[in-house]
Amino acid sequence: MKIDLSVKIAGIKLKNPVLTASGTFGYGDEITDLVDVSKLGGIITKTITLKPKAGNPSPRICETAEGMLNCIGLQNIGVERFLKEKSAGLKKIGTVVIVSVAGETAQDYVDVVKQLNSQKWIRAVELNLSCPNLQKHIISKNSALVAKIVSAVKRIANFPVIAKLSPQVTDLAAIAKAAKTAGADAVCLVNTFPGMAVDLKTWRPKLSNVSGGLSGPCIKPLALLCVREVFNKVGIPIIGCGGIVTGEDVAEFMLCGARAVCVGTASFIEPERPVKVIAEIENYLKMKKIGSIGSLIGGLRV
Repeated sequence: MKIDLSVKIAGIKLKNPVLTASGTFGYGDEITDLVDVSKLGGIITKTITLKPKAGNPSPRICETAEGMLNCIGLQNIGVERFLKEKSAGLKKIGTVVIVSVAGETAQDYVDVVKQLNSQKWIRAVELNLSCPNLQKHIISKNSALVAKIVSAVKRIANFPVIAKLSPQVTDLAAIAKAAKTAGADAVCLVNTFPGMAVDLKTWRPKLSNVSGGLSGPCIKPLALLCVREVFNKVGIPIIGCGGIVTGEDVAEFMLCGARAVCVGTASFIEPERPVKVIAEIENYLKMKKIGSIGSLIGGLRV
């Protein structure tokens, strides 16, 4: 049985719905010796900012039950070095490239995207509005600020704009609606949840920043609910993210309304996991005698 795994999101056709989550696969070009990245629907790069960032001091990653905590702090090489050092490898990576962008102000986002605009190999930008590791505040907790940044970037961007939102709000659908009204072509749901871990040997937090972002299988039920809520209330394409490890996880997110998904923390355990997930979702569709993966989108029976 021939299975059609292709999906379309934000006007971009993907060969399959599996993307890498920002911050979990480097900039995308470093891992090509280990993983056949061309098999993926696409990659979302590590977040880049206008200027290089050193990030938070160590320790900034620790394992938890069914997940991990991180407080990386958006360490990155900055947009100028990114274009100088990564363009050649990303041009020939063989799949869709989406660049994740962050900043402290709306103008920061605009300035980064202006530098990316001339790069034909970039198919979209993901606005990281939800990183929990910044010292100030999470942008996507404020619908007016989300709208300001999305609209400012949308006015000058040469490619689709995806807003990555935080679950740390009382009404995620309202934030997603603000992003849509401002011109976002899609939203990515969700980033990590806040958490901390304690070292009983030292009586100190395990992370230098005390708290960090919790990711991994432990957050999947929470992420699924977020996706379903936005799907029900806001007519905008959704990239689902949060605890995806298997093809069956992909099916769950798509049934809840996601058109594509990101595999993140699972890549730290097994770099080839995103590619294996593709084969697993195809096997699931064959078992269910479903010819097109698009049939899953929003198909939850309630």
